[in-house]
Parts: sequence; structure tokens; C-alpha cells
Amino acid sequence: MKRLDHLFLALALLASCTSRAFGDAYDAQPKLVIILVFDQFRGDYLDRYRAEFKEKNGWNLFLKQGAHFTDCYYDYANLVTAAGHATIGTGAYTDAHQIPLNEWYERSSDGTLRQVSSVADDRYKLVGAPSGTKDLTGASAHREMATTLGDELVLATQGRSRVYGVSMKDRAAILTSGHATNGAFWVDHETGQWVTSTYWMKDLPQWAKDFNSGNHTAEARAKSHVPQGNFYEMVGRTSASVQYQLDFAQALIDAEKLGRNPAGVTDMITISISSTDINGHAFGPDDPSQEALIVQSDALIDAFFTHLDQTIGLKNILVAVTGDHGVATSQKAGDADRMPVLDFPAESFTKPLETMLEEKYPLKDKGAYILQMDNPYLLLNQEAFEAVGLSEGTAEDTTVTMLKQVFAKFSDPQKAESHREPPVLTHVYTSKQMREGLLPDTQYSRLIAHSYSPNVGWALHINFGPYQFPWKGSGTTHFSANSYDRHVPLEFFGKPFLPGTYHTLVAPVDIAATFASLLRINRPSAAVGRPLTEALRAEEPGSTWVIDLEEAKPRKP
Repeated sequence: MKRLDHLFLALALLASCTSRAFGDAYDAQPKLVIILVFDQFRGDYLDRYRAEFKEKNGWNLFLKQGAHFTDCYYDYANLVTAAGHATIGTGAYTDAHQIPLNEWYERSSDGTLRQVSSVADDRYKLVGAPSGTKDLTGASAHREMATTLGDELVLATQGRSRVYGVSMKDRAAILTSGHATNGAFWVDHETGQWVTSTYWMKDLPQWAKDFNSGNHTAEARAKSHVPQGNFYEMVGRTSASVQYQLDFAQALIDAEKLGRNPAGVTDMITISISSTDINGHAFGPDDPSQEALIVQSDALIDAFFTHLDQTIGLKNILVAVTGDHGVATSQKAGDADRMPVLDFPAESFTKPLETMLEEKYPLKDKGAYILQMDNPYLLLNQEAFEAVGLSEGTAEDTTVTMLKQVFAKFSDPQKAESHREPPVLTHVYTSKQMREGLLPDTQYSRLIAHSYSPNVGWALHINFGPYQFPWKGSGTTHFSANSYDRHVPLEFFGKPFLPGTYHTLVAPVDIAATFASLLRINRPSAAVGRPLTEALRAEEPGSTWVIDLEEAKPRKP
């Protein structure tokens, strides 16, 4: 009789699982979803250095055991951190989620023009900030005008799924995870201490306090040989900071019991590793230090996923890996390879442009006409132009005409440096053109259309020649419509994915679409990606999960 009881129970379990196939958020299939972002991680890195990856559950978890896409490109032209993370989380581009830059200008309630962060929120305060912190302005995703995958998971499970975001950067932790999350954590730049905002909680959870008060910061400083100084800038460029971020994420997963949801639904965490961006800006993508950082991360990723295998089981986890943007080759590396890379100061064109504008339209005490060159946008002072009677169309068109005249002078053979190619404007479009769809029918114009947000105000979207970028004289940056800035990795691991290398053209927006499909939930509100069915196992009618009959036996009370 006991054997019959066991058999009937096993059959009942099999019947209850008949339609679940490879994913179902409502029954914790999978138990945990992870979106892992490496900041400023260009799409060629993993193949370039794959011979140096030795760990089973490091980068090889994706290259050998997962789905590896070689041709993943963003389909927009404002390749910066805030926009990239918002795009990953929402599965949409800037024209939908409206995050164009890391910071931009807004007019406060008293009429003062001020620069604001993409996630700053005056309604809330920082939580866990070190004593003496001057700016306690909190943060939230309130400027992100689209839902994220995490938001939709929480809504689908009626608040039972737990969703968190982790990164050294506030915008990366917040914009990828979303609005309906249980928490987002980032670091105080000077000390490395983990903080959050009263949007989520009034006090740090005890496990986060314990992490901050433990030896983690001191160990990271010791391993990076940075005993003092700004933690974010100095420790942040080393592999010690990769471990620091993964250790915090692991502490969160363990303490909050992600992947072991008592309600029997799927949990989710987004993790963005800032280290490759900090080091990449300082030294460039071809510097030996960047290669070392990526290779050293292999063992750290392996330790992280091996721990999850022991606590949750890799068979119960879905993982996507990508980058928020690529990066341009540095001028130093370009010179070594005789490639005409050009790093030039923005002031070389913004100053003569401002002079020309002021000569034609004397200022009326409303400030300069040009606010800032914040790649790829030249931000204009609407109030200054309106004070001299100019409309947006006239102001922007006049600025374009004068900007082209400035760059024409750079090409004058008598003034150009003999050993360097002059900076070149390849495309310039105005906010009015972008907003009203007054763009030519070209592939480039589609990238530009996807990059518009009303948050840029009156502005010009500018693209320069290949490997030309306004910057500060060393290292490199990213922002452009050029392929190297849009190229990022796309990797998947989990039960539904067919291991292999795929050469189809894909985009990071496909992460949200693919995971939403597998979880049987709504895709984010503005998502434009597609489920990557070419890398998914076929689900046969009546397919079942494999049940361990030993686990199906009745337990003694």
C-alpha cells in the first residue's frame, strides 16, 4: 500500500506539472532570475580573452554551458550608463523610457535651472550614508517612464516576488531593477559604504549594516593596494571591487532568501558591476589592466555562481549577462596601431560657438547660450534664446549652422595638425527634428529617433567621425552611434536555453522580452525586443518537469 501511495503521489505531481515546461513565475520556475551587467563591457571582450578563462562557472558558464550571442548591438545612439541600464530593464529605448543621459538640466520650483541626476528624487533621503554627508538627496526610478521586467514580475505575482538591484552606481542599481522593487543598493563614493533611499526603507536591513561594519571595505582596499582615498575611483577600477559587489549581492540573496520564496514564486536580482567602466575610462579597452580585470573576474564569477549552485541550484536559476554600452579605442592605443583616433576637448568647439552666438545675439542676462556638451548632446539654454526672441526651431537651426562653420575651420589645411585627422561632424540633428520625426529614412535616423527624450530640452544630437570623441585627454569614453559603442555581449544560462554560439543580430532589449515570455508574465510596458526563440528548447505539448521520486515520497510528520 505504501508503494501505491508513493506512486499515486508521484503521478499527481507529474500531472500538476504538465503545462509548466521551462518557465512559470507563478510556480517558482525558475526560483531566481539574475540580470548581470558589466558596465562598459564591449561585445568582443569575451571572445578576445576566452582562452584565458579557466573556471567552469565563471565566464564559461555562458560561453560553454549557455547561449552566447556574438552580435548584440543597441539600436539607439546615446550610449551612456543611465540610458543603457534603463534600456536593459525596460526592454525599450530612450524614446520610451525617457532616460537620455546620466544627468540633465531641470528648472526647480523657484525657477532656478539646476543639473539633476537621472535618479535623484528630492522627496526622499539617503539611508545609511556616512556621517558628515552633505547631500542627502534620495533616489528612485520616478523619471523612468516605462516599467521594467522586475516591475512586471512583482505585478504578475501580486507583490509576492522579491526584486532587488545592486551596483556601485545608483543609476545602475535603480533603473535596471525598477519601481516596484524591494530595494536598490549602491555605494557612497568616498567610503564604499552601501546605501539606499527612503523610497524603499527607513533603515538599512541588519545584514547590510553587518556588511558595512565588517571587514569587506578594508579587505577590498588591501587587495587593491589603496589604503586611503576615494573608494569608488581607486578601488573601483580593480578586481577587488568586483568581488566587493558580488559579495554584497551574495549577502543580499542569502539574507533575503531570494530563490527560496515562501510564496512559491520567482524572485529576481539585477547586479551591475561598475569596475570595468571605471578602469576603462581611465585606461581604455586595449590596456593590459582592462584585460587583467576581465580575466580576474572569471574566478570571482565562478565563486558567486558556485555558491548559488550550492544554495539554490543552478538548475533553478535563469541568468542573462550583458553590458550597458561598449567603448571607443583610446587615442594612445590608436596611435600605436596607426589608427586615426582623436580625443579632443569639447571646449575646442563650444567656446567659438558660444562666441559666434553672442556676437549675433547679445546676451540678455539669462546666462550663456550653451549649457554643456554632455555627449552626445549639446545642451542649449532655452531661457537665454527666448530672451532674445528666438523660437526653438530658429535657435537650434542657427546653432547647427554655426557649429558646422566651426568644424569647417578644423579642416583648414593651414590650421590642422599635420599628423592628426581633424575632428569631423558626421551627423547633427536638433531636438525639434527628433521630436517631430523630421528625420530622413535611414538606419542612422532610426538610431537617433530611439535616442530622443524631452528631458534634453533644446539641444543638438551630435555624432563625430569614427573613434573621435570629446574627452579629457587620456583614457576614453562612449556615447556615439558608432558600432563599437553599441556592441555588447549577450549571454544566457538556464534550463530553457540551448547551449551554443549564435550569430543572429540581437539587442539587449531582447532580455526583457525573452524572460517575460519564459516567465509567462506581461513584458514591460514599452518593450520592443523579441523572445530569442532560436536559443530556446522546443516545448512539446504535454511536456513535463522531471520529478525526483525520492523527493516525492511523503515526509514523516
